[in-house]
Amino acid sequence: MPQTIIPGAAVRGTAAGVLFMAFFGTLWAGIGIRGLQGWGFLWFMIVSLLIGVFLLIGGIKLIKKSKMLSNVIMEGNSARHSKKMGIMFGIIFGLEGVFIATASAICSAANHLDLFVPVMALIVGAHFFPLARLFRVRIHYIAGTLLCLLAIVTLLILPVRITIEHHQIEVWWVTLGFGSALILWGTGAALWLTGLRLLKRDPERY
Repeated sequence: MPQTIIPGAAVRGTAAGVLFMAFFGTLWAGIGIRGLQGWGFLWFMIVSLLIGVFLLIGGIKLIKKSKMLSNVIMEGNSARHSKKMGIMFGIIFGLEGVFIATASAICSAANHLDLFVPVMALIVGAHFFPLARLFRVRIHYIAGTLLCLLAIVTLLILPVRITIEHHQIEVWWVTLGFGSALILWGTGAALWLTGLRLLKRDPERY
C-alpha cells in the first residue's frame, strides 16, 4: 500500500513555502527598485537581497532539520491525498502563470502597459485563496487579501508616476513592488515560524 512520511513531509512543505516567498518577494522588490529609476538603487538592492537570503537560509535549514525527525507512517488515503495536493498546487501555479502571461499580452496589445503590474498583483493575490484552502494555511488568506487590496487601492488612488526635482518615479511600480515584497516576506517569515513549531512537536528530533 502507498505510504507517505510525516511530520518530515509537513516541515519540508512549509520550508518550500518559505523558499517561494523569499524568491518571489525579492522579485517584487526588484520591481519597486526599478520604479525608483535609479534613486537609492544600491541600498534598496542590498536590503532586499539580505531579506531574501535570510529567508532562503531559514527555509534550507528547515529542510535539513526535517531529516532528523522521527518517521511517522501513514498509509493509503493519506498518500493519495498528498499526491492530489501536489497536482492541485501545480494546476494553481500553472494557471497563475497563464493569467499573468495573458494579462501582459492584453495590456501590451491595448497599449496600457502601466496596468500590467497592478493586474499582476491582483492575479498573484487571487491565487493565494485556493492555496489557502488547499493547504489549510490561514496566513495565505491574509496574504491574498492584502495583495488584492494593495492593487485596488493603487489603481484607484495613486498616480501612475510623479516627478520630484526632475527625477521621475513610477509610483505604481514602487508601491506595488515594495508593498508586495513586504507581504510575501512577511508570509515567508510566518511560515518559517510555523516550521520551527512543527520541529518542536517531535520529541525524537534529536
